[in-house]
Amino acid sequence: MRVLISTVAFPPSVGGMETAALDIASGLAERGHDVTVAATTPNSEPDRYPFKVVRNPDAKTMWDLTRNTDVLWQNHISLRMVWPALLQRRPVIFMHHIWLDTDPGSGTKYGGLKRQVCKLGTNAFVSSALRDAVRLDGPIIPNSYNGEIFRFRDDIRPDRDVVFLGRLTKVKGVDLLVEAIGLAAKNGTVITASIIGTGPEEAALKAQAETAGVADQIIFTGPLRGEALAQTLSRHRIAVVPSRWEEPFGIVALEVLASGCVAVVADSGALPEVIGPCGPVFRKDDATSLAAALEDLVKHPDKIANYRAHIPAHLEQYTRQAQMEASEALLESVARKAGILRQPGR
Repeated sequence: MRVLISTVAFPPSVGGMETAALDIASGLAERGHDVTVAATTPNSEPDRYPFKVVRNPDAKTMWDLTRNTDVLWQNHISLRMVWPALLQRRPVIFMHHIWLDTDPGSGTKYGGLKRQVCKLGTNAFVSSALRDAVRLDGPIIPNSYNGEIFRFRDDIRPDRDVVFLGRLTKVKGVDLLVEAIGLAAKNGTVITASIIGTGPEEAALKAQAETAGVADQIIFTGPLRGEALAQTLSRHRIAVVPSRWEEPFGIVALEVLASGCVAVVADSGALPEVIGPCGPVFRKDDATSLAAALEDLVKHPDKIANYRAHIPAHLEQYTRQAQMEASEALLESVARKAGILRQPGR
């Protein structure tokens, strides 16, 4: 089947939507589909993928790409890139990754219009929290994690308590973790932590740790990737995802779980859904609540073991294979309804 994937986020940019777009394109290409990606993300280097990538397509290019496809798969709705499919009556799948009223380029300006346009195609969502917020029907197809990199490692024994992975920004709530470690210290509980990542709040966070008297308990590793990241995660018993923003999914939660960490997440957005029975939640934007959750785990290793025991079964729904099987099933269902008879490999 000829599949055109349009996306507002794609490598070399880094993020959850970028990863999801690359995963679906690679997976469909591996399964025999003729895949083309139309991406607004620029790239100064030549693209080397097992599918065609068209960067920053203008209106004519988008029209021509659509004319030569069977189905348009939108990696989050883009009004700029969907109109040729609507005019040419091509079936469209809107794969929702973020809140509908949030657009990387236009904020909330076009949220209402996007909802109406989405009713003209088939919708799918990365989480039930996102589907409930968007208020449209469609299946849940969760994001996946890279099981080749993020996995339980019997050769690494955890020697630190808590890890954070992500951008060091206010919205990610890293300051809540530092504050919680300080509150725990006042209660006589020493919690060691590693903060992986970089960002505009890094200097402020280090100063906050000094002021709270816990600088010697916290290591700032800077950004890590690949095997170095995976091994560092495996050295920790607990991972914290303290986002102030209501995450529509949160791939980082899967990565830390897959690395053997019990996850402690804010009780908002899709985070509780993503971690399931593999960790406790705390009140969003509440360092006292986070401190209580961390102290409880650090003082009761049996609770960590109980949460950890749920991880393997829970992650089965988030494998690359599960994601691709669900995605291809949706694609073929839409194609059948549209009278498209091409099958993979034919």
